[in-house]
Amino acid sequence: MIKFQNVHKTYKNSGVDALRGVSFLIDEGEFVFIIGKSGSGKSTILKCMNCEERPNEGAIFIDGFNISEMSRALVPVLRRQIGMIFQDFRLIETKTVSENISFAGEIIGLSRKSLHQKVQLVLNIVGLKDKADAYPQQLSGGEQQRVAIARAMLNNPKLIIADEPTGNLDPETSENIMGLLLDINRSGTTVIVCTHDANLVDKMKKRVIEIEDGIVVRDKEDSAYADENMPVPSVPSMGVAFGDDSDYKAASEEENYTDINKPGNFYFGETPPAELALKNEVLAAASAATVAASTPAPASVFSDEGYDDEEVAFGDEITDVDSLPVENEAEEMPAIEAPFHEEAVEEISKAPDSEPEEIEEQPLEPELIEEQTEQSSEAEAPSQEKDEVPVEETPEEDDSWIEEVRMDDIDLDIQEDDE
Repeated sequence: MIKFQNVHKTYKNSGVDALRGVSFLIDEGEFVFIIGKSGSGKSTILKCMNCEERPNEGAIFIDGFNISEMSRALVPVLRRQIGMIFQDFRLIETKTVSENISFAGEIIGLSRKSLHQKVQLVLNIVGLKDKADAYPQQLSGGEQQRVAIARAMLNNPKLIIADEPTGNLDPETSENIMGLLLDINRSGTTVIVCTHDANLVDKMKKRVIEIEDGIVVRDKEDSAYADENMPVPSVPSMGVAFGDDSDYKAASEEENYTDINKPGNFYFGETPPAELALKNEVLAAASAATVAASTPAPASVFSDEGYDDEEVAFGDEITDVDSLPVENEAEEMPAIEAPFHEEAVEEISKAPDSEPEEIEEQPLEPELIEEQTEQSSEAEAPSQEKDEVPVEETPEEDDSWIEEVRMDDIDLDIQEDDE
């Protein structure tokens, strides 16, 4: 009944090759599933069957007639023999259920009496006899799809094409719709269903034509959605050979990790080698200077050639021992290994007596007097302001003080209280 012979279809606007040499044959009265991924070319096959799209190469035959060369005047005659069922139902919202179904009969010129009988018949088949006067917006999704099926059955077509008829329906309703299409197929009508519902395809076990990238990759009777005989594709290798853990080492273990002569050889997240080496030199010089300043050099360091016995090296300068600061002598005192006797106790007790004498000599009393005078004047200032504010204006300050006071003023008040 339907024959595709090396059909090619390329869309001019996008340049996409939707079909690339598709060939298959569907006999009269068959129930066929066309499956495949989105964009594989399934919908293009259905559009070529009702002359919505014309192939660029190849031929399509329906009942022995080449529809790929059919004139536009004969296309309506072909479509009267084809019942279309869409995923989005495509019902007229302003017409009732019976008016939507009878609209297809009015186009071909059926009489009112004959049209009324056919509408009641198909409504009874799809189980919507009591919904004849309802509008589409008053029906559920499954009921609207049944109305679309009844409309496709009105002219008793030889071929029914369903494009995703269960795409917007729940699983239970989808099974009911497929059962209805199966009953129509048993009456002798050829049914072609384009679907992604693997569960329904697996349950019904009908002929499956699988399309992939515009090519027929499977055409099998009593098949499921996934072909069990097809080998499982192996995971492609990334071309990377992984070794043992011992073959790998950290970035810090590389030989040229800190090579200053190779500025581009540093690792992400780490300090560049040039900067790292410079930083290490600075730290080493600083640590050497601190150690030399805090620890006296041993006697073996001095030589008779360039230094005297009374001189110590601090960095690049030669400093006389007598000119060393007093702090060095204080640091050496704890190192004396002498018993802690009563004379040392008396010397330590006398040390604090000298400190108050130095404090008394410093001119601290005038500053304290000035601070006390400032605090007393600041403490008296708020009291004077309170006396100047009249008593009558106090109610007006309940709401205005929020805008006048700033966070800085609050901080100053807190500091004054602390003092």
